[in-house]
Amino acid sequence: MPGKTWFDVAPSAARLTNSLRDIGYDFPTAVADIVDNSIAAGASRVEVMIEFAGSKTRVYIADDGRGMSPGALLEGLRLGTRRTYKAGELGRYGLGLKTASLSQCRSVAVISRSTPDVVRTSARVLDLDIVEEWDQWVVVDPGADPDVARARQWLAEGTGTVVLWRNLDRVLPENRPEGGWARRRLEALATKTAEHLGIVFHRFLEGVGGLAPIVITVNGQKVRPWNPFAPDEDGRSELPAQRFEVAVGNVSGHVDLRRFILPSRDRFSSPSEFERLSGPLNWNRQQGLYVYRADRLVQWGGWNAIRGIDEHTKMARASLDFSTDLDSAFNINVAKMRVSLPAQLRQMLEAPVNELCLYANDAYRKSARVKARPLPQDLNASADVRSATQAATTTGIALRAAAMQSGEWAAWQRIAATLRKDAPEIAQSLGLEP
Repeated sequence: MPGKTWFDVAPSAARLTNSLRDIGYDFPTAVADIVDNSIAAGASRVEVMIEFAGSKTRVYIADDGRGMSPGALLEGLRLGTRRTYKAGELGRYGLGLKTASLSQCRSVAVISRSTPDVVRTSARVLDLDIVEEWDQWVVVDPGADPDVARARQWLAEGTGTVVLWRNLDRVLPENRPEGGWARRRLEALATKTAEHLGIVFHRFLEGVGGLAPIVITVNGQKVRPWNPFAPDEDGRSELPAQRFEVAVGNVSGHVDLRRFILPSRDRFSSPSEFERLSGPLNWNRQQGLYVYRADRLVQWGGWNAIRGIDEHTKMARASLDFSTDLDSAFNINVAKMRVSLPAQLRQMLEAPVNELCLYANDAYRKSARVKARPLPQDLNASADVRSATQAATTTGIALRAAAMQSGEWAAWQRIAATLRKDAPEIAQSLGLEP
């Protein structure tokens, strides 16, 4: 800055770290952020171990990825890593390892090995007690630390990284951390963490779209993927996929939309599978958009102000995929738990989303009619009559969808109202009941 007087005003490390602890993570999302790093490192296996030991409770997150050199490990513990992220990498701000870990604990150790032919590990510890004492962002060598030594043993067979959380002040109660309530809380968190990882990383667990499948375990149990679109259900239907070009400022890219209508309860393969696919928020609140960033799920459910939640459209779900090039356009947050749809994209999504809900609404009402008026097909309806009825209903849906896509929805509503008034039998055959 030639010609100007400038001053170096470094932030107070102690004050800054306390603020960063409240960035918005809970335990499962914090673990997921660490798993992001494992996936970016090419890991094929990630093990999460939550070990209750009262005030000495530990959490290990270990992977078999590429590992980090001593220099890269030190850089990884910098607040705002200086490395450049490649397209498609799950990291973004260079904050995740630190903010996610410190949101749950006061001490995080990272142990890593990057040399496959030589057993050489590096370890560093970021401890908030030391940071506050020095009021500087410092990391230390752990020395002869038995917990770190244990992590080193896991890396004896190959490359990888182990992240160790200790002094879990945000997880365990301050009073009686060794009590039964604390133990039960850790057990509940392990269950919630497994469920959360199964949701956000389901594509990586399944190995879909050319991805090499990975294995994630929590306390020795394999995480089961939760695919919101029920790909194994024969009764599922899909509308044509669409692609949109998005440009916001100097950022541009494409967004892919796929739309699905899940089967009703009576058409699911089993009652238990119907309940499992209802999701953590249950059917009504799980309808809507599922937003993926580089194949990692960051939002599940809700219509992003395009339309409201409706019982009649609860089986409608749609995936929305964008690449890391569009991060700024979607306003992805540090914890990778929230996105905002660009206004331009929201407008483009209105017609296809409303079309999806139109079909889902018809499927819901059709299922309800079948339940209310079961007819023995051999006595009450011939095959020709059933075929004609189905064709008429399909025609009604197609007409409504065409009116919506052509921008003539208001005109269609007037036509439908006239048919219901003057030709109610035709309106009924087309599925135009009010």
